[in-house]
Amino acid sequence: MTTAASASNGPVGPVDSSRIPRYAGPATFARLPRLDEVGGRADVAVVGVPFDTGVSYRPGARFGGNAIREASRLLRPYNPAQDASPFALAQVADAGDIAANPFNINEAVETVEVAADDLLASGARMMTLGGDHTIALPLLRSVAKKHGPVALLHFDAHLDTWDTYFGAEYTHGTPFRRAVEEGILDTSALSHVGTRGPLYGKKDLDEDEKMGFGIVTSADVMRRGVDEVADQLRQRIGDRPLYISIDIDVLDPAHAPGTGTPEAGGLTSRELLEIVRGLSSCNLVSADVVEVAPAYDHAEITCVAASHTAYELTTIMSRQIAAGREA
Repeated sequence: MTTAASASNGPVGPVDSSRIPRYAGPATFARLPRLDEVGGRADVAVVGVPFDTGVSYRPGARFGGNAIREASRLLRPYNPAQDASPFALAQVADAGDIAANPFNINEAVETVEVAADDLLASGARMMTLGGDHTIALPLLRSVAKKHGPVALLHFDAHLDTWDTYFGAEYTHGTPFRRAVEEGILDTSALSHVGTRGPLYGKKDLDEDEKMGFGIVTSADVMRRGVDEVADQLRQRIGDRPLYISIDIDVLDPAHAPGTGTPEAGGLTSRELLEIVRGLSSCNLVSADVVEVAPAYDHAEITCVAASHTAYELTTIMSRQIAAGREA
């Protein structure tokens, strides 16, 4: 495999797409090395969780991680928007998938938490590719073990702070209520971004506010602009350890048709990417991109948006890792 660097003189980078066609070879994220190819240790581990048993409408997000990987073949090693070469600044590797039981949600949640514990214990930050939003809860549990209660920016059309669905506590609509109840979130630094659409009742908003969440709706982004929104979010987060969770349905269905619960009136992919870039000074400890359901996609529209979003998040983490080594 041709790489941008060798293990002896820096991080092992992706396959050189100017020499080997993008469509050739295995589809790791951004054509990066597998975790076992870099000695089992990475600064940022890109990991998939092919699980969608927690969905309440259209299934298929279990195939999201690999679809994002396929779309990520188009990514290049230099990120001009952040003026950084993330794969040269830190060792980023594809850690494969966490195999969670599709027939038992409780067991699957435990499996994801244990696997995340192992990755974080190795010193890596996680860039997780879902899967449905249920997986955010075990990921947050694991991150909180290392950092204490973390700030959360939740990009989503929906609140995901409902109590139960069909009596089930663990679903893709409930992870952040459980996280607040378990004390793993810093309730002084929580925000939803991009929410919109009908709710079950006004109490949904009232209960969400009691948990500590602020809300930036998709209409707010349209009216106020991405720079003002990013500035507001930076002020809310401060220097706290931050986890970013991105449900791809935060994007309008025109930009992300391949998802399980689409809502009209969402962000554009440009708005999402610019807001994420505006958070580059925040202390991003791990992140996820979830709810990509490729069966409903067209021409990889959703998967391309998701891969670029994960790339921006990875760039932020790599820059911070490199800066920490220089400090």
